[in-house]
Amino acid sequence: MLWHRFDRTLARLRPHRRPLSLLADALVIAICWNCTYLFRLGFERWLSDRPSYDGWVMLGAVVTYLFVFVVAGVPRGMWRFSGFGEVKRLTVSCGVAGTLCAAGVLMTKLYGVPRAVLALHPFITLMGLCMARIAYRMLYEHARLQITGGHGEVRRAIVMGAGEAARLLVAGLPQQGWTVLGLLDDDPAKRGARISGAPVLGTFDDVLDPRIIAGATHIITALPGSTAAQRRRAIGLAASTSLPMLTVPSVSELQSGSARIERIRAIEPEDLLGREPVVLDEAGIAELVSAKTVLITGAGGSIGSELCRQLARYGPARLVLYELSEFMLYQIEQQLAELHPGLPLVRLMGDVKDLGHLRSTFNAYRPQLVFHAAAFKHVPLMEDENAWAALQNNTLGTHNAALAAMECGAERFVMISTDKAVNPTNVMGASKRAAERVLSHLATKGSGTVFAAVRFGNVLGSSGSVIPKFKEQIAKGGPVTVTHPDITRFFMTIPEAVRLVLQSAVLARSGQVYVLDMGEPVKIVELARDLIRLSGHDENDIGIVFSGLRPGEKLYEELLADADRTQPSAHPRLRIARLNDEATETWTRELLDWLGSRSGGGSPASQRERLAQFIPEYKPKKIIDRRALSSASPATLAP
Repeated sequence: MLWHRFDRTLARLRPHRRPLSLLADALVIAICWNCTYLFRLGFERWLSDRPSYDGWVMLGAVVTYLFVFVVAGVPRGMWRFSGFGEVKRLTVSCGVAGTLCAAGVLMTKLYGVPRAVLALHPFITLMGLCMARIAYRMLYEHARLQITGGHGEVRRAIVMGAGEAARLLVAGLPQQGWTVLGLLDDDPAKRGARISGAPVLGTFDDVLDPRIIAGATHIITALPGSTAAQRRRAIGLAASTSLPMLTVPSVSELQSGSARIERIRAIEPEDLLGREPVVLDEAGIAELVSAKTVLITGAGGSIGSELCRQLARYGPARLVLYELSEFMLYQIEQQLAELHPGLPLVRLMGDVKDLGHLRSTFNAYRPQLVFHAAAFKHVPLMEDENAWAALQNNTLGTHNAALAAMECGAERFVMISTDKAVNPTNVMGASKRAAERVLSHLATKGSGTVFAAVRFGNVLGSSGSVIPKFKEQIAKGGPVTVTHPDITRFFMTIPEAVRLVLQSAVLARSGQVYVLDMGEPVKIVELARDLIRLSGHDENDIGIVFSGLRPGEKLYEELLADADRTQPSAHPRLRIARLNDEATETWTRELLDWLGSRSGGGSPASQRERLAQFIPEYKPKKIIDRRALSSASPATLAP
């Protein structure tokens, strides 16, 4: 498009704006000198009646004007923003320069130069300079109007990546008011090529070259199908430019239909996680889900809602959304109705602690596949006053949902567990470990229902995770609080975790606990640094403060207990935990009798003590005095 080419050209010239401005002004001054002769002598004589040295006088006048302009700061002005202030600066400069020129000509007795030319030239030059700036501003405003469709500022991007995603992106961005200055790619075969009219300017490393990014307002990474290492490297290089960074949607977002390639967004921590896309047995999942009734407890939560979105792609007969929160149920219902308008939805308010309501729900809708995602998961919040609520919701609620599924003849029941169930040091983790054992007991009942659990670590961006908290602290100007400089966690994205949950459902055999490949643990302090950097700041602007470990919190998480054995599954990202203890009938009955008691389980301390009797590997940590820990460790991370 003509106007995009025009804007790209201006962007390339912008780093040389001052010398080009002086050059343009010199041309205008020379033209105005000749126009003054034309006005004074007429067409017949404006060339023939000039003195022989007039060319040298004109050159001297141009040099004088440019010298005065430099002293007055005229070249620093931006022509596209020219206004009354610029006119005043030009008026004074032309007056001073015209006076100096006239004085110089008279003092050197160059009487061949007409006095009228010396008197009129400053005025005609002023008009010429103002007209040049007005014409440029009008042309720029028109180009901006043509590009953006309005009066918004033109956004100019350097795109990192020159593959198919970049081609689609470059083709779609101009309709959104963007100008693509060029692309960067490490593939030598693409060097010098043009992608949808935009040139490939160099490699990823060239993003640090000021000549390459000259005039750019944003850096956009378009590498959804590249390796994790390539994405990390590209984002790291882009961050070094201090320009705002954007990216195209991820592979999972594109597959789900929730985003299109040209709908660029800010870079999120998920983009830095560096994990390869999960390859699924799509046919197996489709066979498991297609034309069946699927029920999801906790359907509005972070994991539950993503389960709903991904399950909807495989054509279930209907989705039964079971959720305690009215607002979260409304949110997921609205999303599914927009993305999959033809999908039958059943929207139910319900509590997994209410066995009677669960039974009536399961008997009414007869789900063949059940995903149990309802849980309380915030570790410090569940440790003391809410310990009993965590036990009832996470353990008793799992038993109730699994029992209702078994009684109605469901084919599979998959529970979402957590890495905190391994050698738990907190009530939340122990409640999940107890739920796993309850499932293993139900699996021995000989029913046709397959009971399985899927255990994984933290998911980026889920409710209660550190990401929203860090973002809020950065938005307030800091500091960012990290509990301990050495604390680590396993992380994966919500879509990746849910894809592996679906794959586990296909492979599951009753009583098995699947462990997701969480990759390498991530230091929380490094995650905080990444978020600070992505926000356009550094640790000099926003500090990091260590607050001390919270009640029940570990320095690191485990995915398998020490005595557990694992075996590979049919999927490389999944392993099967062979647990060394099985729940007996007596153990299960005593646990359920305790959780079903009306006494509330006594004090939080007694609840933890009783829980340790049921879960021998549960070792409650003493509540740490955070003030003492803070005084014993560095208070602030040194930049």
